[in-house]
Amino acid sequence: MSKVCFCAAEGHALSLLQKCTTVTSIREARQLHALILTTTTVFNSQSPFMYNNILSMYARCGSLTDSHLMFDKMPRRTVVSYNALLAAYSRASSNHAISALELYIQMENKGLRPSSMTFTSLLQASSLLQHWWFGSSLHAKGFKLGLNDICVQTSLLNMYSTCGDLSSAELVFGDMVDRDDVVWNSLIVGYLKNNKMEEGFWLFITMMRVGFVPTQFTYCMVLNACSHLKDYRSGRLIHAHVIVRNVPVDLHLQNALVDMYCNVGNTRTAYEILSRMECPDLVSWNSMIAGYSENEDGENAMNLFVQLREMCFPKPDDYTYASIISATGAFPSSSYGKSLHAEVIKMGFERSMFVGSTLVSMYFKNHESEAARRVFYAISVKDAILWTEMITGYSKTTDGIKAIRCFFEMVHEGHGVDDYVLSGVLGACADLALSRQGEIIHCYAVKVGYEVEMSVSGSLIDMYAKNGSLEAAYLVFSQVSDPDLKCWNSMLGGYSHHGMVEEALKLFEEILKQGLVPDQVTFLSLLSGCSHRRLVEQGKFLWNYMNRIGLIPGPKHYSCMVNLLSRAALLEEAEEIINKSPYMEDNLELWRTLLSACVINKNFKVGIHAAEEVLRLKAEDGPTLVLLSNLYAAARRWDKVAEIRRNMRGSMLEKDPGLSWIEAKNDIHVFSSGDHSHPEADEVQAELHRLKRNMIRTGNDGRET
Repeated sequence: MSKVCFCAAEGHALSLLQKCTTVTSIREARQLHALILTTTTVFNSQSPFMYNNILSMYARCGSLTDSHLMFDKMPRRTVVSYNALLAAYSRASSNHAISALELYIQMENKGLRPSSMTFTSLLQASSLLQHWWFGSSLHAKGFKLGLNDICVQTSLLNMYSTCGDLSSAELVFGDMVDRDDVVWNSLIVGYLKNNKMEEGFWLFITMMRVGFVPTQFTYCMVLNACSHLKDYRSGRLIHAHVIVRNVPVDLHLQNALVDMYCNVGNTRTAYEILSRMECPDLVSWNSMIAGYSENEDGENAMNLFVQLREMCFPKPDDYTYASIISATGAFPSSSYGKSLHAEVIKMGFERSMFVGSTLVSMYFKNHESEAARRVFYAISVKDAILWTEMITGYSKTTDGIKAIRCFFEMVHEGHGVDDYVLSGVLGACADLALSRQGEIIHCYAVKVGYEVEMSVSGSLIDMYAKNGSLEAAYLVFSQVSDPDLKCWNSMLGGYSHHGMVEEALKLFEEILKQGLVPDQVTFLSLLSGCSHRRLVEQGKFLWNYMNRIGLIPGPKHYSCMVNLLSRAALLEEAEEIINKSPYMEDNLELWRTLLSACVINKNFKVGIHAAEEVLRLKAEDGPTLVLLSNLYAAARRWDKVAEIRRNMRGSMLEKDPGLSWIEAKNDIHVFSSGDHSHPEADEVQAELHRLKRNMIRTGNDGRET
């Protein structure tokens, strides 16, 4: 009778153990554990079988703490026990992966021989930690023990790919005799993760040629590669392949197709796929809104966002708001930007760096730098992207001093900068002619290793050239191994700006010899230099050459030519150039330039016509009326002079004061004439008075200052 009871208890215990494999709730797991403890004595045996099952049950429920407690209570641990806990740790986060490595060391100290499952879990833990050294050590250990089945090889391939060692991953792949879909997918993912998109794509082609059928996951990965490469043709072919082979299209594959078509610029097809999806998730909506944003289709992005807001599910997240603000950032802020900002605050996303960077960009595009500054400083934790938006935003709005201050604040807080940030802040130093700040930033660029980047080199050349340090500019230029057109233009512009037109023309010849095609910036610098030096023949040659190679002159090119011809007293030719200019809104300044030259050369006929054209475009233009008055005076038409001056009374507008700045130690001080707002204004005035008294005293003594 007792034997029957024991068998019944054993059978009941086994049924409870079978139930362990299906439990996924931690609450149910603990209830089942308690039931096993109270209803069977089998649990008290020395066999680890029951312990291993309960340990695995807790791991599957996500409670690694309970799994480890179970492991610690085991009277006897086998390889299976260690493998169960190792598998649990390797499937968790990188924090628990460390525990997997520690557990393996404990296992070796116990003298237990690891199995293939042991190495599979440990290699997965190495991948989570991106610990190449430990992973390669496991590779050597497994090879020595003869553990070389497909599971271990696949885990090795994943580990090497995750650690960026694609050469070793390729060797493992090449040694594999039996390759399944998982193996092919693993190497494809490795290529894509390490930005080797083309290699990943061609491996996908090879996979199909040797007869393997791609899975939905494979198609998603390769479509992502086409998306990154903006390879429209290959993306369409893969889509066609999915349709022809009648591959079941799940939500992930649909999202990959939407993302691919958006990234290659075909938002129409992307929207057709979205509209046919039964249950699009938030990723689907975000991809489509971001696609419209990247393709500068703000209206459709807003329409889609409104549709999403009208739905109960899914709710927009911070990525949604970042995409829609970016999409509508070019519109006036009163149209969408400010209302979206208010909604962001309402939804609690105002401290999100994703949303913050797009709001900052939007306000800078609308020339509302103060609003951008408020958004920026409201975010407590800032990343490099957010800092970059502020620096480039200030640079583009010609507020270079704030851009430079922002850059130094970014560096002080320990954020890494890239070539884009350095190029922008060096551009601000160039525009403001701040040599000391530029030199400091140059030193920093050398320190972080970005001085070799072409964009930084070009900005350094431009900064030194605009500061008058042509030797330093040329030194940077000479150290660039293969300068691009921006570098050549920066050096050429420096020579032209400082009147060294002969050197600039020699550089122009070198540009042509290098096989580079000069652009509008090249010709603008050369024409400007010719204008200042009154090199008419060279200027005419450049003007004709520019038109001959198909470059359309811009407003500034016309201004340089009119200036050049006017200074050379070729007033009729200058008038002809203005008449040919298609930029009617910019012609006012051109006519005014011509009028000024007519006053100097006393050309009454052309001058009157130029004045009439200016006044037709802008009635009561003060500077033009002054020039016209001077022209009449030169022609001794005093009646006209008196008439013009009577009309000018009361109509002149006040001129905005000019600004000056000075570098003092590591700061920049801005001031204007009559400005007493500086906090140290009294000390400055006192120093000026002291200097003035010294000058008077020195003058009275007859000594030189």
